[in-house]
Amino acid sequence: MSVYIDPSRANFEAFKGLPRDEPIHMLNLLLYRALAEYPAGHENAGKGWSGRRAYEEYGHTSGPIFRRVGGQIMWRGAFQCMVTGPEDRQWHDGFVAQYPNSAAFFEMIKDPDYQLAVVNRTAALVDSRLIRFKPGEVGGGFG
Repeated sequence: MSVYIDPSRANFEAFKGLPRDEPIHMLNLLLYRALAEYPAGHENAGKGWSGRRAYEEYGHTSGPIFRRVGGQIMWRGAFQCMVTGPEDRQWHDGFVAQYPNSAAFFEMIKDPDYQLAVVNRTAALVDSRLIRFKPGEVGGGFG
């Protein structure tokens, strides 16, 4: 099973090549470490935090930046079971973050305070997915 924490260069280049002037939804799927893995010397190293606790710290420290660029959470949920997909694949949590445009996302990830905060995300996760969607119509049916 492959694990992913950060985007590959090719995937990030594809993301950067998409339109930057339209709203985007980012589906986040998270699988936490039992015990967070911080770099040696980090202020949170040795605290014995779970991956979930480290991710909560990421949310606390990155939240003001996320909100400043216009981000908001559109949906959040806790994983229950895989209905369609690999039976051995599980996630702990998922959420959809909305950004006014991809420029706002880039502004967030380039922010020096965000770059400090993201260490908590990396320490927290054993695997993740981050998938960009163009928002569509809601309501009605499947089609």
